Amino acid sequence: MQYGATPEGQTKLEQKIGYTFRNKALLKQALTHSSYANEIKILKCEDYERLEFLGDAVLELVSSDFLFSEYPRMPEGKLSKLRASLVCEASLAYTAHQMGLEEYFLLGKGEESTGGRDRDSIACDVVEAVIGAIYLASGIEEAKRLLFTFILNDISSQSQFYDPKSTLQEVVQGNSMGQLSYQVVYERGPEHDKEFGVELTLDGRVLGRGEGHNKKAAEQQAAYQALLKLHKEDDMTCT
Repeated sequence: MQYGATPEGQTKLEQKIGYTFRNKALLKQALTHSSYANEIKILKCEDYERLEFLGDAVLELVSSDFLFSEYPRMPEGKLSKLRASLVCEASLAYTAHQMGLEEYFLLGKGEESTGGRDRDSIACDVVEAVIGAIYLASGIEEAKRLLFTFILNDISSQSQFYDPKSTLQEVVQGNSMGQLSYQVVYERGPEHDKEFGVELTLDGRVLGRGEGHNKKAAEQQAAYQALLKLHKEDDMTCT
């Protein structure tokens, strides 16, 4: 069941994000991938792409304003890099997982069967669409509250996902954790649309796996998964 399509599922999601929509159709639209909308086009269901466009702009404005105020002595170049780290795909996908959004995506059968529910690009899009929907429904202050709760509250963690491979290398070296190794475990698809699978190990222990249309993208994805795993292990150690 795709819980974002049911009133009960929408209520649970609203409780998770701390915001209640008066117009439930707006929330459903924010969760709706184009593949789902195309499958049930007879119902004239709208997808999230326009809301994503709006949410992206709100996210950039709010994060820029926050960083400008929070770091009064930081030069423009560093501010731009820090903002990019907060709003990049991997960072927003991490936010989606924190919010538990992936359970509520509305996906077409084909997208569902090919792993769309676990795809970072979709998770990122839905986060931006939800931001856009809240802005449209209640204005900048409510959208800002969501961002401060889930994105701008932990800059040190979020900023690690801009270049996960470099960040992971720094974490491993800085803590003398051992030797990282990336290995291509499969290549599939035609030459013009090849997909690579990479496995990342730390002294023989598998830390992450990634896929991408080139080796670099697959390695970045594997490093991102490894950072998530190390974050989780660190949180468990501290509790």
